Amino acid sequence: MKIKQENIRNIAIIAHVDHGKTTLVDELLKQSGVFRSNQEVAERVMDSGDIERERGITILSKNTAIQYKDTKINIIDTPGHADFGGEVERVLKMVNGVVLVVDAFEGAMPQTKFVLKKALELELPVIVCINKIDRPEARPNEVVDEVLELFIDLDASEEQLDCPFIFASAKQGIASYSADEPGTDMVPLFDTILDYIPAPEGDPDAGTQVLISTIDYSEYVGRIGIGKVDNGSVKVNQDVVIVNHHDESKKERVKISKLYEFDGLEKVEVKEAGIGSIVAISGISNIHIGDTICSPENPVAIPFQKISEPTIAMHFMVNDSPLAGQEGKFVTSRHLRDRLFSELNSDVSLRVEETENTDCFKVSGRGELHLSVLIENMRREGYEFAVSKAEVLYKTDERGNKLEPMERAFIDVPDEFAGNVIEKLSNRKGELQGMGSIGGGFTRLEFVIPSRGLIGYRGEFMTSTKGNGIMNTVFEEYGPYKGDISYRKQGSLIAFESGETVAYGLFSAQERGTLFVGPGQKVYAGMVIGQNGKTEDIEVNVCKTKHLTNTRSSSADDALKLIPPKVLSLEEALEFIDTDELLEITPENLRIRKKILDSTLRFRSKKK
Repeated sequence: MKIKQENIRNIAIIAHVDHGKTTLVDELLKQSGVFRSNQEVAERVMDSGDIERERGITILSKNTAIQYKDTKINIIDTPGHADFGGEVERVLKMVNGVVLVVDAFEGAMPQTKFVLKKALELELPVIVCINKIDRPEARPNEVVDEVLELFIDLDASEEQLDCPFIFASAKQGIASYSADEPGTDMVPLFDTILDYIPAPEGDPDAGTQVLISTIDYSEYVGRIGIGKVDNGSVKVNQDVVIVNHHDESKKERVKISKLYEFDGLEKVEVKEAGIGSIVAISGISNIHIGDTICSPENPVAIPFQKISEPTIAMHFMVNDSPLAGQEGKFVTSRHLRDRLFSELNSDVSLRVEETENTDCFKVSGRGELHLSVLIENMRREGYEFAVSKAEVLYKTDERGNKLEPMERAFIDVPDEFAGNVIEKLSNRKGELQGMGSIGGGFTRLEFVIPSRGLIGYRGEFMTSTKGNGIMNTVFEEYGPYKGDISYRKQGSLIAFESGETVAYGLFSAQERGTLFVGPGQKVYAGMVIGQNGKTEDIEVNVCKTKHLTNTRSSSADDALKLIPPKVLSLEEALEFIDTDELLEITPENLRIRKKILDSTLRFRSKKK
């Protein structure tokens, strides 16, 4: 017999990037008394990773719990970027309702549509929270209409359309039932959660069933499976069986050694947990996302959708440049292999494959951001390696036609740059699907474009919109191959010999294009030290010093004016490299180089 667990609510907070999910969770934590009144609390306390804090994005979904009145509210903060969409799909299986956060100025965005679609497919009730109503250009009432239109587009049921709207400013910590009334605290949102989100239900007398939706990893206890107790109860030292909906052969008997529930930001050890509780289970080494933990008498797997496939791949390889091994702590292929395979413990959208060459691994992910976050984490940990240009993963259909991943891109640009963006994306095989004004002198463009057409475009996009454009993409489907795309119009400036750069050599090289290096830097033959203004690659000698004769003094060089070099960030460097180049990554430097360093061999291979 099913019963409701009235003192528990399980919710996920879903939204587009930067609409304020994590800040909203901060306020809910503060106002429910999780922190002492005099406790120092960091902003966006849920974003625990260094990169999450620096970039202001959420990468991994996080669990927390608060006590409000007599009810425990389990909250899951989810990522907004399309590259981490796999995270969102999974955590929705743990909850009984969602809070959809929408920016009061930007309105419904592509990722809003993506996460809402997933929630509606699972028939979850939705509370819409219109956030940032304190923004000067906020337009809450129009945004409400946009959200309702989105519900209709996504075939929402009558009950789902009849959802409550809350108007909030997460930054100020206030919420209210109407856009015209300023709130004083978050109570309207708390109360709406209790009234509108159903309590979890299940059969307490049935056998145990816990679906694992997230994996956490700790150096001390190994893998930790996080999921919701659907039926029965789960106890410490209980004998259980692991089964999986997609893999019928999996049946493994294990024992639960430790059990935790969430309380604020802490995990608290418990002896037993009942229906509706979100628990963390440690001590099972072979636990994966999508596994169901059941009692041995009646092992029934809970259905679970497959995780979305990767669309983009890069080769990670041992660094073999002349400067290899000088800056990194971990440089061998064994180090690289262990690190990449350990990443699979917590990141399920990633794929790592060995290649014929033992020093090279093929790593596939959901997008450039997904892979660049992994690269950045590894270089901070002291790894030194090289990566190739990102390439998309193709498929073939039954008739043998080549298919490639397509993205839907939504672009907001100032009106005067719209023509330029349309021209650039059309050259990259993009098809304009829609165009309209969104006020404030901005135009919204909608494109369907091959994923490879977007590789290396973001930097150019920022330049051509003077930094004012916003581009959001979401994976659409695999479509017919669109033909060749020419990526980079400009060639590279290549160092002619190894040594240290000298002002005299740089001065003559800077007339040829934009330099990436300044004086006194180590370079080697075959390293890319700048971008040529023309299409071909040229070799320049930046280590060249001036010949001294009786008519020239060595101090006459002091007047040389050098243009400051363009220092590329990791993303810019990944976008810049061409198919015959590699990016050398060390904890201290990023260097672009040709795959073939010797200029004679390079010339021969081009001729072939």
